[in-house]
Amino acid sequence: MDDHGGTGLPASIEAAWGVRGRPARGPRPALSLDRIVAAAVKVAAADGMGAVSMSRIAAELGVSTMSLYRYVAAKDELLALMVDAAFDPPPPRPAPGEGWREGLERWARAELAAYRRNPWVLRIPVKGPPTAPNQVAWLERGLACLAGTGLREDEKLSVILLLTGFDRNQAALEADIAAAMAAGEGQPMTSYGRTLARLIDPERFPALHAAIAAGVLDAPEGEVEEDDMDSEFSFGLERVLDGIEALIEKRRTGRG
Repeated sequence: MDDHGGTGLPASIEAAWGVRGRPARGPRPALSLDRIVAAAVKVAAADGMGAVSMSRIAAELGVSTMSLYRYVAAKDELLALMVDAAFDPPPPRPAPGEGWREGLERWARAELAAYRRNPWVLRIPVKGPPTAPNQVAWLERGLACLAGTGLREDEKLSVILLLTGFDRNQAALEADIAAAMAAGEGQPMTSYGRTLARLIDPERFPALHAAIAAGVLDAPEGEVEEDDMDSEFSFGLERVLDGIEALIEKRRTGRG
């Protein structure tokens, strides 16, 4: 493939959009962009992003490494397409009568679920705004929830950026904790408060001492850790939505 097309995007991204199709005639190629991306996702899900290389993907597909470059010119392009595959499909459009807050909450929870299903995505650096089709569809769905709120278009984009940053941070925290616990390196919440109580001076750390005394840093024995993370996510999401609601009210009343 040529490196860039008329959109200014890499040819592989254009192909994902369907801008560049294969010729109608001739034998069907043994390889396809979809097969390459699917193989890369399979490797990442099984062995982590450190295992993803063009040679490993070629081996998975039973082809030469050089043959992959007919479809994707660089590994960065492949990574972008892998992320796009992880976010398929986007959540449905807002239902009739659904408020902006309900729509954004549904959108944010769906995005977190996508990260949880594909934690390897979190190891791929964000290098710019979304350009691949599934991610752009997710952006569209999020912005659609804000129709009629009175927010400026730049504010709507900032709201989606805020929410996706919150989701990504939550998912990264969960993935890091899960990895540490799996390796036997994590600190269980059931003993965290008791551990700190042995270390801190109440006069030097009065606020933290109050939290320990209230028992909020010790989870009950046997409590499901995933439930803890869900509760923390729900609390944080509600506070983020509260802030967005305050901004919408400002725009509605003309204050600020």
